[in-house]
Amino acid sequence: MSSTAPFHRIQLTQETLLTAIGDDWPPEQVEAALELLANSSGKFPSGVRRLPSDLVRAIQRERLIVAMLNAAAELGYLETNVQDVIDRAGVSRPTFYEHFSNKEDCFLAAFDTSAERLRKKVDSAACKGGEVWRDRVRFSLEALLRFASREPDTARTMVVEARAASAAAVRRRVELMDQFATCLESQARELLPSDRSQTATTASGIVGGVESLLYSRLCKQEYDQLESLLPSLMYFVVLPYEGHEAAGEAFAVNEIQSTKIGH
Repeated sequence: MSSTAPFHRIQLTQETLLTAIGDDWPPEQVEAALELLANSSGKFPSGVRRLPSDLVRAIQRERLIVAMLNAAAELGYLETNVQDVIDRAGVSRPTFYEHFSNKEDCFLAAFDTSAERLRKKVDSAACKGGEVWRDRVRFSLEALLRFASREPDTARTMVVEARAASAAAVRRRVELMDQFATCLESQARELLPSDRSQTATTASGIVGGVESLLYSRLCKQEYDQLESLLPSLMYFVVLPYEGHEAAGEAFAVNEIQSTKIGH
């Protein structure tokens, strides 16, 4: 039975679509598709002929993914059903099953595409830190917190609802955390003094702690406070690698920067 709670049909921006479907179609075609959706209450009119069929399929798939993220965040994975997703996406049930075999299949696709976007954002941000380990950590954390703050549905689905979903979703969540831990450890090994005693377990514990804090804040829907966590998270990450004094410096620097941004 479909949820009776009110919902809003999802709206995709041109930037979101271009990020999701790549460079296979000219921006003007994507813009035309969005205009067509906007003029048709958020769903393609039947018998669309002005657009390439492959583009329509790609857009429909992305709408279903975004709708799943929205429904899972709002209703919880266990309470979400296929009807909740297609209502928010503005597509038909046959269209859903053209792309996904069931609810879990759609959820896993939503998790995978979101995880890939998050990895790219964090990797790109880390590169801005150059050869300074602490700067790479700061830029990475900023990207993570900005992603969670600006895309709360996506963040809640990945951090909170993936725990309650299928065994496959739980494995994906663990794999994503392991990837971040491996990245943290490899950069520390490359950029910090070689006489340190930390191991890969240190990085895994740090990533687990960061994820646990995000889980708590996302459960309480404290989305507007997420980016203010940066100073505390910097202290938490730096402490086991560089000690209390360096961690205190990292906290103070980022506290000042956060205060300036807040004002």
